[in-house]
Amino acid sequence: MLLFARFAFLFLVSSTVLAQAPKKIIIENADFSDVNQVEVPDAVLLIGNVRVNHDGIVLTCNKAYYFEKEKYIKAFGNVQMVQGDTLFLNSKYAEYNGLVKKAYASGEAVMSSPDATLMTEVLNFDRNIQEVYYDTPGTIINKDNTLKSNSGRYYVEEKKFQFLTAVSITNPTYVIKSNHLDYFSNSGHSYLLGPSTITSKANYIYTEKGFYDTKKNLAHFLNKSYIRYDDRLIKGDSLYYDRNREFASASRNVKITDSINRGIVKGHYAEVYKKLDSMFVTKRAVAVNFVENDSVYIHGKKLMVTGKEGNRIIRAFNNVRFFKKDMSGKCDSIHSSSKTALTKLIGNPILWNAENQITGDVMHLIGNNTTEKLDSLKVLENTFIVSKDTLGTGYNQVKGQNLYGKFEEGKLHDVDVVKNTEVIYYMRNDDQELIGINKNKSSKINLILENNEVETITFFQQVDGDIFPEEELPENARILRGFVWRGDERIKSKDDIFPPEENSDNDKIEKTLKTAVAKKNVPLKTRKETLNYDKKKAKK
Repeated sequence: MLLFARFAFLFLVSSTVLAQAPKKIIIENADFSDVNQVEVPDAVLLIGNVRVNHDGIVLTCNKAYYFEKEKYIKAFGNVQMVQGDTLFLNSKYAEYNGLVKKAYASGEAVMSSPDATLMTEVLNFDRNIQEVYYDTPGTIINKDNTLKSNSGRYYVEEKKFQFLTAVSITNPTYVIKSNHLDYFSNSGHSYLLGPSTITSKANYIYTEKGFYDTKKNLAHFLNKSYIRYDDRLIKGDSLYYDRNREFASASRNVKITDSINRGIVKGHYAEVYKKLDSMFVTKRAVAVNFVENDSVYIHGKKLMVTGKEGNRIIRAFNNVRFFKKDMSGKCDSIHSSSKTALTKLIGNPILWNAENQITGDVMHLIGNNTTEKLDSLKVLENTFIVSKDTLGTGYNQVKGQNLYGKFEEGKLHDVDVVKNTEVIYYMRNDDQELIGINKNKSSKINLILENNEVETITFFQQVDGDIFPEEELPENARILRGFVWRGDERIKSKDDIFPPEENSDNDKIEKTLKTAVAKKNVPLKTRKETLNYDKKKAKK
């Protein structure tokens, strides 16, 4: 029984060895064959229409040396190796080792597959792992693109070229350059890692991790990526790009810089339509415009910027807040035109200029395109100006139907309030001692402000009122009808323009970013549409 078990074991081992033994090289044709121990020791000389077959690969050439013991062939002249209908290797000279199933081709070597053609000086083919590799300058051509590199590797089953040195993809529309690129010849999908650029007449793209579909012109970029147009720079932790529509969307830490109109738009999600000269930004969105050597920050839940240079319009919606040195405000929405230099504050507007709180039904800020400075202010219907008395607990108040104001150096200087005007004003001397409380009604009031304080008040027509000693004017008479002090809502810095919930979302995004940064040198995972590309084509 033991002897039988040993015999069975030896039989299995020998069967396995036989199964793994290299298949024999078959000489299918040669016009002439000879053995010449002087010229080529231990080899068979094959001349004319040589055709050799080994385990699914067919080699043809003009002349060959066949070393039968080593299962080795040296081929000369019009050499071609064919593997099924997937791979063709052509060269002037080649060597093939049947023991290890490896091939070497040199002299104008050309590898062809159904999807691409590779031309280089020297090629190596490892049939065990189905890989072709080269270390001499090579050019790859397929229907859509031309690739050039100094070295590369081709994975036959995946139909993937991999380049770990300088490589370029030239397309009629753009050029891609990278030091690490995986290119799938059947789908045209490119995976980039490390500093890479895509240059075209339309724009310039930089990325350190990205995907580009060269057939559909669709892309997704990560890691310090940006898209640069003539007048605009788009940055984001994640960028999606459609070249056919000239459309880009960006997520997380989005920053869009407008170099011509001197503006920046930020947020955590944006859509940019280049052909329509428009963009949409949300998620902690803010537009920053540079005026009078200062920055104006405008926030809304949604921001839209449309129009060409010189006719650009900014719209902000839902709980809009803005901040500028010496000025801030809130409203439901904003409409700002660069052509007319007019900014409309729409829906419950409130403006703080220096220490003055200004409200009304409709509010317009008007700029001067020549000086690029803020020129004037209009408040229409139910105008109300409030400021705290500098030393006491009272409030200076001016009320009327409409307000027309002029700015000097970004501060309100000359203000007219017209129709049914009322005033309560705490008057103080040079020593800041209270002289009395001025309570008046008139048809029109003019205020001249210096250093954010009222310098003079002038009343026009139908003046009715007086200056009262503090003790003679009761507390309830010191407040005009409609008075509301909203000092606790005042926006005092650029950070105050964001509501608490958006700050909370921003903290979550920052945590996500830290995780992404830790994986910055990890290549993108190959997409399912790349792996299943031929399957989808077959179904169609």
